[in-house]
Amino acid sequence: MSYICQICKKGNVVGRSHTHKRGVAGRRWRKKTTKTPRLFRVNLQKVTVLLNDKEKKMRLCAKCIKRIKKYKSIGDYKSISII
Repeated sequence: MSYICQICKKGNVVGRSHTHKRGVAGRRWRKKTTKTPRLFRVNLQKVTVLLNDKEKKMRLCAKCIKRIKKYKSIGDYKSISII
């Protein structure tokens, strides 16, 4: 099972981390460190959801969980609630 939200299909994103972007007190660093690749992970949670009067376990991102709690529906799911 991949690390993807089951509703919005949000997944991991590859980016770069770079430290020592600026120097201390506005001065420049003599040596800047290299930009290294890193992984920005999605905030996935395992949640039990009530879909059409049936309990189903899903992996949802935190943003989808907030939308379900607020609007009681999301995307193609018209009646969905978190148990």
